[in-house]
Amino acid sequence: MKKPTSNTGKAQPKDAKGKATSSQLIDAKIKTLGDWRGEMLSRIRGLIKEADPDVVEEVKWRKPSNPVGVPVWEHDGIICTGETYKAVVKLTFASGASLQDPAHLFNSSLEGSTRRAIDIPQGGKIDERAFKALIRAAVALNTSAAAARSVRPRKKPKSA
Repeated sequence: MKKPTSNTGKAQPKDAKGKATSSQLIDAKIKTLGDWRGEMLSRIRGLIKEADPDVVEEVKWRKPSNPVGVPVWEHDGIICTGETYKAVVKLTFASGASLQDPAHLFNSSLEGSTRRAIDIPQGGKIDERAFKALIRAAVALNTSAAAARSVRPRKKPKSA
């Protein structure tokens, strides 16, 4: 039997329990979409991996109406999610409101105080250089927040 491969052609191992890995689930989602949304999600995924080779792919929020779940890219916390809707591929940045966006890629969820999103419609274009810069900025923000969490002094227990 042939080993499953990712969109890079490399063999993808199953996890310790023989279940599909998150990367395999994302591959399956892209294949299942089979249209422009799958192509766009695959392209975005590639750009994320180029911008941050240490990115970790996860799949979260699986439910009966969405058995494959939502692709999530993480590095010391969530960078962004990749949701697919009928009319758009939505990339939601967990801490997008804290990121500089000089190219004005964010075009959705602009009213919130934490998240920001990029909605890409069919035929939509994305500035690859600006997008990769946004990914790197999100990683830097996550990494600095993780470092700050790890150096916080611990509270001393109260004496009896």
